[in-house]
Amino acid sequence: MKVIKFMSQRKLAMVFSLILLAISIGSLATKQLNWGLDFTGGTLVEVHYSESADLKSIRSTLDSKGYEGATVVSYGTDRDVLIRLPKGYSDQQGTALLLILEESFAGSVELRRIEFVGPQVGDELREQGGLAMLLALGLVMLYIAFRFQIKFAVGAVVALVHDVIITLGFFSVIGMEFDLTVLAAVLAVIGYSLNDTIVVADRIRENFRKLRRSDSEETINTSLTETLGRTMVTSLTTLLVLAALALFGGEMIYGFAIALIVGVGIGTYSSIYVAASTLMLLGVSKEDLMIPVKEGADQESITP
Repeated sequence: MKVIKFMSQRKLAMVFSLILLAISIGSLATKQLNWGLDFTGGTLVEVHYSESADLKSIRSTLDSKGYEGATVVSYGTDRDVLIRLPKGYSDQQGTALLLILEESFAGSVELRRIEFVGPQVGDELREQGGLAMLLALGLVMLYIAFRFQIKFAVGAVVALVHDVIITLGFFSVIGMEFDLTVLAAVLAVIGYSLNDTIVVADRIRENFRKLRRSDSEETINTSLTETLGRTMVTSLTTLLVLAALALFGGEMIYGFAIALIVGVGIGTYSSIYVAASTLMLLGVSKEDLMIPVKEGADQESITP
């Protein structure tokens, strides 16, 4: 097997990651995220059309009537439409919106529900979502420190923070709406990236105990090469499914699919370069992973 020298490019990868992180953090600090209705509060209006609804026509009608920023998506079927009015609109204006829709449509429009979500609920959801991500990162670090070694835990958490910040930065830069489905995707990215990182870490630990005469860089390169096939097959099949969801799943899960596509792509990269490069920076060696020797036992007689 030809060993790919991944770590020879770690400095270039580090510069690339730092550029992405700088852009992401800068955008999050200046533009912030385009918070969805779940976080900002507003009005939900669900209507049912007697015939197929033209979403573009509905959007242009609402814009011309002063409902700027309204989100119009299909909900279940092409006759069910969910309209999200941002913060600043009341439920009375939601009722008036129904009259506008009836005037611009030849058939009948039936009101299914109107819900007003206050900003206090949005603040609570935002706080709980952030705490959930912090708790997930903390538990991940404890698990990997117990399962492997503290240097592996630091590398894994650095990779996860890297993935989350860049995924959030992507949504900030392009201005896509950030709602609870996207938050769920970000949490799923943490799980996916962690799985990739643990697979690589397990092979690195195994090779450190098996390849006694190899240095740290050579051992990590061998481990990454051995897991590359599995990593690429898993990532490509996942991305194919996510691409299908983004193209054909409808607007309700479009943001969810895009967040996972970005997260899976950057997570695959970070499991190869960010986590492993962090191990190199921390000076990981075979001594960190040797099995403790009982008093009086011969080190060479112990099998991994």
